Amino acid sequence: MRGRGIVALVLVGFVLVATGVIWRRSYGTLRAREQSALEQARSALEAERAKLDGDIRDAASRSRLARVAEERLNMRIPSDSQVFVVARPPRRTTRDPH
Repeated sequence: MRGRGIVALVLVGFVLVATGVIWRRSYGTLRAREQSALEQARSALEAERAKLDGDIRDAASRSRLARVAEERLNMRIPSDSQVFVVARPPRRTTRDPH
C-alpha cells in the first residue's frame, strides 16, 4: 500500500502542476490578446490624432483664414492707395544726471 500511496500522491501532484501550467498559459494568452487589442486601438487613436493635427494646420493656414475673412467677415486686402504708413516719433533717451 505504501508504494501505491506515493504513486497516487505523485499523480495528484502532477495533475495539480499541469492544471496550474495550463491555467497560467491560458491567462497569459488572454492578456496577450487584450494587449494586442489595446495596441491596435492606440495605433488607431494616434493615426486619428495625426489626421486631426493636419486638419488643424490646414484650418489655421493663412490661405484658409484669408478666404474665411473675405467670405464671412467681408474683409479684403487693402489696395496700395488705402494703406497709410504712420511714422513713429523718434525715441527720446533720458540720461541719468548722476
